[in-house]
Amino acid sequence: MQTLKSVLEGAAGEGIISADQAGSLLPYMEARGVLLQPPRTAALDIASAAEDRAIAPIEDTEAPRFVRGFHDVLITIGVAIVMAGVWGVGAFFAALPAIIILAEILVKRQRLALPAVLLTLLYVHWVFVTTIIALDSFLGQPEPEPVLHFLLVLVPFAVLLPPFYWRYRIPLSLSLCFLSVAAVVLALIFLGLSRLTGSAEVIADHPIVSSAIFLAAALVLFAVAMVYDLSDRFRVTRRSDVAFWLHLITAPALLYSTLAFVFLGDFANERLFSGSKGLPDALIIVAVVVVLMAIGLVLDRRAFVTSGLVSLGLAVASLLQGVEAAPESYVFLTLLIVGLVVLTIGIGWPHFRRWTMTPLPATLKEKLPPLR
Repeated sequence: MQTLKSVLEGAAGEGIISADQAGSLLPYMEARGVLLQPPRTAALDIASAAEDRAIAPIEDTEAPRFVRGFHDVLITIGVAIVMAGVWGVGAFFAALPAIIILAEILVKRQRLALPAVLLTLLYVHWVFVTTIIALDSFLGQPEPEPVLHFLLVLVPFAVLLPPFYWRYRIPLSLSLCFLSVAAVVLALIFLGLSRLTGSAEVIADHPIVSSAIFLAAALVLFAVAMVYDLSDRFRVTRRSDVAFWLHLITAPALLYSTLAFVFLGDFANERLFSGSKGLPDALIIVAVVVVLMAIGLVLDRRAFVTSGLVSLGLAVASLLQGVEAAPESYVFLTLLIVGLVVLTIGIGWPHFRRWTMTPLPATLKEKLPPLR
């Protein structure tokens, strides 16, 4: 298959366009994702290294590989049924061998994307259940302090997820690796603060510091997601799939770590979020959600929109309560308003994204996914 450069040079040679026009068209078309390259066999290999695959359609640059056909769906249903039976018959003793055997066949050999996602989740579930059983067996009574117990639960994820990713190269597993490492670091920080302050409930006793730590961790994860995202602006390699899962994790983390500063008083009640806020707090929630939606539009990532739907709904409900709307009406009004927001943004996504991108400098636009 010819390259885009050779096609333009051929057109110039035939007199269809001039050589200067060919030279100008090449960077223009490449900047907008117009590439000519042969599809590679490894492009569909979810277990392969991060290599270029066939260009993602410009109509949807946020298209992680889930399903290549109903075959994937059928196999995934089969995996779910088999693993339910394995758990029922052999409990967690037989679950890990079954997961590994299925991963070797379906992920390593057949390269099926949707079963790979399910097997990753099943592996995470196995690690969690096994860890809880082991802690209950070895620690006994009394249980350790909450922060230490949380750390002991997280450590196996940070240890066992990297080899799973190394073997099968599933984007979701790499994203969960980053999440588990960040969670372990957070637990270590709070454990250190607990030792320094002598407080067993350090999060509730120091809400401002805790909120700042949570926000810093969310920003670090967001930075990691952006490294993967900006390294593949056309979303044609496996790095974009990793970025998709990371954004799916970091979007709610950013939202609720930011809202934690609004809801500092709820730490004392062991609740990070409360729907019974006044008008100023509700407006702040709406403002934060709008900012995150704008970030999602710029990055062409819908995770930033979906992550704020619950908060937006609670904020709208609070606003309707402020105008003394009847309870039987403001619940349905809230659903109606949030639903209309979702539909409006979903249907008009390309237009909203174009309006959001217009004021940005050209140097920044060149690093972001192209407009449709």
